[in-house]
Order: sequence, then structure tokens, then C-alpha cells
Amino acid sequence: MAGRINDEDVKAVRDAVPIDAVVSEYLQLRNAGGGNLKGLCPFHDEKSPSFQVSPSKGLFHCFGCQEGGDTIAFVMKIDHLSFSETVERLAAKAGITLRYEEGGYNPSHQRGERIRLVEAHKVAADFYREQLDGPEAEIGRKFLAERGFDQDAAVHFGIGYSPAGWDHLTRYLRGKGFSDRELIASGLSQDGRRGPIDRFRGRLMWPISDTSGDVVGFGARKLRDDDNGPKYLNTPETAIYKKSQVLYGIDLAKKDIAKSSRAVVVEGYTDVMACHLAGVTTAIATCGTAFGGDHIKILRRLLMDNGSARVIFTFDGDAAGQKAALRAFEDDQKFAAETYIAIAPDNMDPCDLRLAKGDEAVRDLVEPRTPLFEFALRQIVGRYDLETPAGRGAALDEAAPVVARIKNSSSQHEVAVQLAGMLGILDTQFVVKRVAQLARWARERGDRRGPAPASSRGGAGAPGGLRHEQVRTTAAPSGPALHLRSPAHRTERELLKLALQKPALVSPAFDAYGVDEFTAPPYAAVRQCVADAGGAETGLPEPRDYLARVLDVAPDDTVRNLVTELAVEVFHGKTIDETYAGVQLVQVRLRAVDRRIGEVQGSLARLGSHVPPEQLAAAQNEVWVLQQYAESLRNHGADAL
Repeated sequence: MAGRINDEDVKAVRDAVPIDAVVSEYLQLRNAGGGNLKGLCPFHDEKSPSFQVSPSKGLFHCFGCQEGGDTIAFVMKIDHLSFSETVERLAAKAGITLRYEEGGYNPSHQRGERIRLVEAHKVAADFYREQLDGPEAEIGRKFLAERGFDQDAAVHFGIGYSPAGWDHLTRYLRGKGFSDRELIASGLSQDGRRGPIDRFRGRLMWPISDTSGDVVGFGARKLRDDDNGPKYLNTPETAIYKKSQVLYGIDLAKKDIAKSSRAVVVEGYTDVMACHLAGVTTAIATCGTAFGGDHIKILRRLLMDNGSARVIFTFDGDAAGQKAALRAFEDDQKFAAETYIAIAPDNMDPCDLRLAKGDEAVRDLVEPRTPLFEFALRQIVGRYDLETPAGRGAALDEAAPVVARIKNSSSQHEVAVQLAGMLGILDTQFVVKRVAQLARWARERGDRRGPAPASSRGGAGAPGGLRHEQVRTTAAPSGPALHLRSPAHRTERELLKLALQKPALVSPAFDAYGVDEFTAPPYAAVRQCVADAGGAETGLPEPRDYLARVLDVAPDDTVRNLVTELAVEVFHGKTIDETYAGVQLVQVRLRAVDRRIGEVQGSLARLGSHVPPEQLAAAQNEVWVLQQYAESLRNHGADAL
């Protein structure tokens, strides 16, 4: 077993890898104000961005699902890694060599399983690329050349060749220190009669990378007639490769997808290559499976679902292509982006089109032409005889529910009018009313089946104070409700945000505040965390280390999530300075003083005439002192603290 990673090395990794750079590998981030960035949360479905990143603090927090933490926590969550695996991965990116408390420097056999599988794929990709230059791979180079791809294209896409022998790669990886168990688990080898043998033999190899750029699998194309396997053979499902969760070319396309708010979905590896080489650098493809919900989640995080976003599907015009288009349309409403379909003349795919007519034809192909819903409706309508009333009625029966699924009411009305035109029904309002009725019934059924979506509940909105109660009670039912309509709770929240984000503005006064001065139990827990971490004043020299200490001493995930939330949430004030901080300090202290005065007076009232004289005198003196202090706070503000 590997020893515990040295604490100094963990800190070095946290400091060396900016959280915004890491998060940007998985989703598009935009300015959220106050030095923060925002995007669509990768941990739950949402329509508007409630996921925020604070580069200065090295923290993220989602105000919708309450996930939060630092760079290490983000990578652990999104890639399903252990703590040590995550630190090892980030350390490799930063060029940091890790030390282990019980084992010196980290030998390769101590690495986490996922890291080892990714490393095996990286080594395999390098091996395959080298093999493409050898004499045996002439057939592979010829295949590429016939499709218009030269050596530079092969290098750009990392294409390689798997030798035809039984165990060339297996022996090579063994020589690099990988065990037979790791080779089988990676999907690069498979069990043979006498041990592991290569899974891919005598094939052209496309490396498949995840969003972060790590190679996690391969697509292998048959080249020889005596190869009895399928035309394309992909990596099997492994710990790092899930075909429903990867998109070929996403590592190359993600920046341009985010920048242009446009993605082009094609059907094969060579189609992706043809598009990119023709200048359509937003092209991606699925890997041996239909385009589905998990693929949509990847694209939505990059597109940010703004009103101008476009997703263009290219499918062959044959029956299989039409079927694929209709499958894509089934998930159309999961996009906020507009979806289109592009079918090349003569049913050519982008690779064939580039060969026949050049790069410009490929670029022209993917310019949005036909909305996907229109294509789907025409496919439905085309199956019926519209010359007869019965045929038109049957077509309407099948097509109207499709239109009713369109969530945007104005778009739904417009498409219903178009449907009436397709069917040749002159009474347009009849079709519009039919669609509206179906949509209403669907909503009613949905309401009975379960709660409204988060967007209609207000739980996925911006981190405004009045919505926090709803978010908390929905996403974290185990935590106490925070009634932010209470001025006291709002002020306590602002003060804690100051203590975590701008400790210089509230120090040293804040550290003299007791836990009992915070009336909301969750806020009292956060105040205790600050105290246990050494106080807000310790955050002046190194704010990020201070936040890390506060998170470390949090007693559970509920408190830890709230600390993260407060550390990235924007302030309510326009100008955050000493004056603003002073107001929050005074309000929290003044309310605490008023509460204490009320407690003492209430106790005296309950005892009535039975109060011993000395106790009465002490209580009256305490009330007098507190009243004088309260008056001073009201008159002199923070100077009276």
C-alpha cells in the first residue's frame, strides 16, 4: 500500500493548478462578477448556470445542488477518483513529484487504478503511433491517403496502427511495468489460452480522449479481408471508458464549441477528421453508440445553452441515417440550443463530400438548414396519404404529440402552424388547439407524477438570498432551514462571507464574536469552524491556506458545503469596504446585545417578586451596561466594538 501523500506536496498541487483551468476542461465558464466565474453545473441538470468558481480562492460551489470544494474535490467528484488518484493526476499535470510519508517517492505500482489505466492508454497511443510508420502499416497509410488524409493529418489526430501479431502491445506494456491484471482491466488486452493477448491486431487505431484530453479508449478500423472481426472495434466498457459518455474529437473541439456556441455531430472518426481539416473544428462523433442523454450533458456544459447556441447533426440520407436523426430528435428538448440536421447531396458523409467536392462543400454542408423538428415531422407526415381525410387525421394524431413536447410556448405555436401547412389542413387553429391541449395534458400528468422542475421551483437560480431557503430545503434536507427573510440571518450570512472572503476587513473584531452571536445553527457551525481554524485574522497572510483549514475542520459535509458556498457567494453590497464590513459587524453584535437584554429582563419578569436582592441588582446592572453598549453601537458604529 502507498503511504500518505506528504501534506506539503498536496498544498503545492492545490496552489499549482488553477481551479478555473481545471473546471474549464469540462464546461464553459463566463464572468459572474466579483471575480467569480459561472457555468452549467456538471453534477446535476439545470437550465441556467448556478455553478460558480472563485479562482482567487481556489473553490467552486453550485447553488443548485450544493456540491462544492477545491480543485481536488472537483476532480474527485467529476472523474470518480480517490483523493490520492486525484492528487497524482494533478501533480502529473503540474510536473510535481509526490512524496509519501511511509514510502519515499511514489513508485509506479503504488499509483491509483484509474491513473494506471490512463497511463497504459497513453503508452499504448504512443506505441500505435510509432507503428504507423513501419512497413506493415503500409495498408493503413494507404487507407488514410485514399480518404484524403496525409501524414500531418494522422499526426494531428494521433492515429496509429496495431501490429497483426498476437501480443506486441501486451509485451511492450509489460516491459513498461504494467501488470497482466491492469492490461485486462484497461481493455487493451484480452484473455488468451496462454495469458493476455492484444485486443486490437492489424487495425488502424484512433485514440479516443475524454474532455480533459486523457486517452481512455480506442476505435480500431478493419483493414484486411482475412480479419473476421467487425468493421469497427471499440474498447470495451472499462473503469475509464463508457461509450455513452465519450465523444470522439471533444478534446480538440471543446474550445471552439464553447467559443462559437456551436457543435457539429457527425457519425464517424473520418467524418470528424474531414470536418476539422475543412475548418469545421467543432465536429465530434459518438463512439459505437447512438447520440444520447449523456452526450447531451457534455455538449450543454460547453454550449452554456444560450439563445444563439446551435447543434447541427449530419446523417446519411438513407434509412439508417433517418432513423438516427429521429432518435436524436427524441432528446431534442433536453437542449436549450437550436438543433438542425444537415444531409449532404447524394447522401455522402463529410469524408466522402470532402473528397468529391473539397473543403468548401463540407463547410457549406454544416451551415444550419433544416431544423431537426421539421425533419422529424416531415418523416412522420411522409408515411401517410395526405390526399385523404383519414390519412391527414392519422398523420396529425402521430405528429401533434411531437409538437406538444416543445417546451417554448411561442415556438410550439409556430411549429403547430407549420404542421398544419405540411398536412394541408386549412383550419390552422384546429391544429394549434389540438397541440396546446396535448401539451396541457402532458403538463398535468407531469404535475401528478412528481414535483416541478428545479427551474420552476426557483432552486436552480442565482445565489440570491431569498432563494437560499428553497435550495437548502430541497437539496440538503438534513440541514436546518435558513430563513433569509430574517434580517438577522442575512446579516450573519454577510458577516461570515466577509470573514471567509475578506478577513482583513473584519479582523481582529470578528474573532472576538462568540458562536452564540449567530442565531442560525448552520451559521453558528461555520463560526465555530473559523475559530477552530485559528480565527479570521490567520487568513490575512495566505487566504487560500486559511480557507483550506476552515474546510478541513468542518465536522461534516453539510457544514463543509456551506463554508464553500459562503466562500464563493457574491456580496449584497455594491461597495465592499471597511464601512460595509463595519455595518455587518455592528448589526450582528447589536442584535446579540438586544437578545441578551431581552433574556435578562424576561428572566426577571418570570421570577417576579421572588428575585433575591443581590441577583436583582446584578441583573439590573447587566441590563444597564448592555443598554449603554447598544446605544454606543448605534451612535458610533464599528468604533464602539
